[in-house]
Amino acid sequence: MTRPRALIEDWLPIRVVSVESQRERGASSALPPLYFLHVWWARRPLIASRAAVLGSVMPAWSNDWPDDLHALFPKEEDYREWFIRLLGITGDPVAAYKRILVAKEEGIKLKQAYEGPRAFTIGPDTEQVETLRRLLTHRWGTETPTVLDPTAGGGSIPFESVRFGLPAKANELNPVASFILEATLTLPARFGPELAKEIEEWGGIWAGRVEKRLKRFFPRRPGESIHAYLFARTVACPETGKPVPLSPNWWLLKGDDPVAARIIAEPHMDECRFEIVKGRELKGYDPGVGTVSRGKGRSPWTGGIINGDYIKAEAQAGRMGYYLYAIAYKSTQGLAFRIPYEADTSALEEAILALEDSKLSWRADNIIPTENYPQVASDMRPHYYGMSEWPKFFSHRQLLLLGTAVEELRNLVAAEDMHEKNVTERISAVQTNLAVVLDKAADYNCTGAIWHPSRGVIAHAFARHDFSFKWSFVEFDGAHNLLPWAVSQVVSAYRGIAKLIDPSRAILFPAQPEQAADMIDVRRGDAADLPLEDGSVHAVVIDPPYYDNVQYAELSDFFYVWLKRTAGHLYPQFFETDLTDKASEAVANPARFVEFDKKNSKKLARRDYESKMTKIFAEAHRVLRVDGVLTVMFNHKKVEAWDALGRSLIEGGFEILTSWPVHTESEYSLHQAKKAASASTILLACRKRTAAPDPVWWDDLRSEVQQTARRKAEEYAADGIEGVDLYVSTFGPVLSVISRRWPVHTSEADPDTGEPVPLRPEEALDLARKEVAGLRLRGIALGRPVRFDPVTEWYLLAWDAFRAVEFPYDEARKLAFSLGLDLDGELRKVKIVAKKASAVVLQEPKDRRRPGLADPEEDDFDRLIDAVHAMMNAHREDGVKGTEAFLKRTGWGARPEFRDAVQALVNAVPRTKKKGRFIRPEAAALDALAFLFPDLRVPEEPRSDPVEKQGELELSSDEG
Repeated sequence: MTRPRALIEDWLPIRVVSVESQRERGASSALPPLYFLHVWWARRPLIASRAAVLGSVMPAWSNDWPDDLHALFPKEEDYREWFIRLLGITGDPVAAYKRILVAKEEGIKLKQAYEGPRAFTIGPDTEQVETLRRLLTHRWGTETPTVLDPTAGGGSIPFESVRFGLPAKANELNPVASFILEATLTLPARFGPELAKEIEEWGGIWAGRVEKRLKRFFPRRPGESIHAYLFARTVACPETGKPVPLSPNWWLLKGDDPVAARIIAEPHMDECRFEIVKGRELKGYDPGVGTVSRGKGRSPWTGGIINGDYIKAEAQAGRMGYYLYAIAYKSTQGLAFRIPYEADTSALEEAILALEDSKLSWRADNIIPTENYPQVASDMRPHYYGMSEWPKFFSHRQLLLLGTAVEELRNLVAAEDMHEKNVTERISAVQTNLAVVLDKAADYNCTGAIWHPSRGVIAHAFARHDFSFKWSFVEFDGAHNLLPWAVSQVVSAYRGIAKLIDPSRAILFPAQPEQAADMIDVRRGDAADLPLEDGSVHAVVIDPPYYDNVQYAELSDFFYVWLKRTAGHLYPQFFETDLTDKASEAVANPARFVEFDKKNSKKLARRDYESKMTKIFAEAHRVLRVDGVLTVMFNHKKVEAWDALGRSLIEGGFEILTSWPVHTESEYSLHQAKKAASASTILLACRKRTAAPDPVWWDDLRSEVQQTARRKAEEYAADGIEGVDLYVSTFGPVLSVISRRWPVHTSEADPDTGEPVPLRPEEALDLARKEVAGLRLRGIALGRPVRFDPVTEWYLLAWDAFRAVEFPYDEARKLAFSLGLDLDGELRKVKIVAKKASAVVLQEPKDRRRPGLADPEEDDFDRLIDAVHAMMNAHREDGVKGTEAFLKRTGWGARPEFRDAVQALVNAVPRTKKKGRFIRPEAAALDALAFLFPDLRVPEEPRSDPVEKQGELELSSDEG
């Protein structure tokens, strides 16, 4: 069978797809509705998924096409322009993005930067579907090639497949994700937007029943709507025995009209009380100083430090409590705050008693969770702070609310009037969405949910990918507001999803739109063992688990224990076990191996991930047609993650043909800001490897890898890819070289067999990093082929690559290794960096000032960076005159290598400003001293820093 080239093998419009991917995720209020239905972690943008799917099934343009296709696309340029329109991309998003950056720098708010709506909101029209079918029929012999996503997660890939009329097989090991796939894909495709009315109707009835039972526990004054109850955890003061409210700060509202709580602890009092302060009352008071920091508390009674081990011991003994210190409410005047009244505290006490009265029967009837938090987990903080059982993730009143809601949901489902109005299938669809409502209520109404003082809203528990312990937490008005709000959120999300898919339903199945659901096959199972026939799939598009980035199974247990009780009867195949399956999950989780070999747990976790991914790719190889395409979407900055993925792909029987970097990550998410994270998803287009060639030796292949890395880095840099993304972007092309020539042998022999040891992809990736480092060094020196001492080069390249003060220790170590340095040796010895847990922090020039290091009183230095930092310290201490005196006395200012280092540093250090001032002191000093170096070229536009992008794209977007 011939293998006609797929479009993704020849070309993808990565620049416009990158901008649209960032635009899709640039404003939290305008994210795709899939995000708002149910929490799932590390979702891929719809537009990037769409490009991956269509690029995998559509043919590359060819002169050998039949006449009818040539009539449509006489030139390859015509075909490419049509493809961009098929993606839903209108106008020139790249130019629009540049306008946004300029406007941000000049402080201008654009009313409309982009020419059209976000690409993900646009589906194909009838003419485009007809043309697409002709192209697919020519390529595959069928107008409906099958797309498989073996690890479907949140469903972006199958969702976009169905919107373009491609049958989608969505497999997922995780039962919570499988449930989300049914709710996101199957139900909207079958029932369309109309089901939203029924979800809203029955959700309202359900909420009303819960309100009737619980309103006495949530008292409120006339005209007052409780927005949030604010609690602080408490432990007894070790010296006085009095309760200590623990909160990292006491802010209630930041901005132009700030509000805060102020703690009052007088010696004669038995417990603290609070007062609300705002405006001028805040003068002399810093609400940012709380009673807990870095795990240690501070007693307001004595001022003494409360040891972190003491706090954990109290929590584990069940003696950690919580204290209601403020209430946010809405009235006709807007959002306001008050201290709790006696009625508020009495209601809390009554709720505790009511929960105790119900808990025994609820456990017996399986209304509330009885499962324990896993004894072995990557995040053990719940155990450290006494949350060893899932019910302990909720306060008493929160648990009372959720238990009552589950009970009333069951009563609602059993009600005759619901069955009289609906057929069984629609009842199940409504119940599914009401189970989603309860999950949303749990996410926003648990002890992991916090108050967001900058926005005056409640932030849900999973704003981060972990179980970080929250010292202060919030609670909804569980009787009057929580379920109505959660119902409205789910109804809106469902309606939005259905509206995205509905036009395609009408085009594909005009007589019976519900048949669109038949194109979707959601299965829960191991991706290494699929119930599919050999060679039955045309394209596999996979967004695999990202090594150690997210522990999906551990996190999803939070929802699993509730879904078992609300949706287990609807999807029994998803909820057969006590908790989710951690053992079969393809992630690198060292916690699973600690008891076997603590010292080597990370290495064992890596091997486990690689082994499972190899089996997954081998299974994809089995079910994929001989002429089929495998496209992998992967995002990770760690070389070992790429090494494991590359080895798995190669051992699974694939060769990597092309690689496309797409900038997909929102740069102001909690997972990007202040971190040296990779913002690009790399699309790897792969094919089944043909007959194995003769083995090659790594020494013979090394130069080809170097040339490939250098050439691709230059291409990607020309396309605006920079920072750590530039390094990562070369990994795909390098893996392509070794996958095509596999097996690749090293000169090392196996001690047991004497056979040559196969190459680890990591070695080739390290070589690529060195090539990129050399390219970037020339780039920041404005093209001059400069060479500095290794420490100076590392410092410059660290700024250039990571664009952050703090970045992972392992990445710093590998960069040092590529330059022949030891991170724990010379780099730390000369105070360039300081270690901070699993990260390193670049040190400011002032922190390096000491004899022999960055000291302006010295005349000679062993490293250029020491001389540059000494100049900056001279400026900091004695201004421009002191700097001139330093340069004149030492002669450094006349040395070409010194001036080259200054130029490189100007280009490497982020020049972002905040309120008109440089964030980094290095940038400020260099800018102030630029006139001392007549040939120095200072960038006209500031380099972007992720910290400063927060919220600004949202202001610039046309949707607002």
